[in-house]
Amino acid sequence: MNQDQIKGSIKDAAGKMQRKAGEVLDDKDQESKGTGKQVEGKAQKIVGNIKDTFGK
Repeated sequence: MNQDQIKGSIKDAAGKMQRKAGEVLDDKDQESKGTGKQVEGKAQKIVGNIKDTFGK
C-alpha cells in the first residue's frame, strides 16, 4: 500500500462518518460535505492503485 491508498481510505472513512452524522442530526450541509469527502477519498485510492500498478 502506498500513501495515496492509505490517505484515501482515511478520507473515505471520515467522509462516511461525517455523512452519517449529518443524517442523524438532519444536517444536509454535513451530509453533502461528508459525501464530497468520500468521493475525494475514493478518487485518491484509485490514484494510489494506479501508482501501485504502474510503479512496479
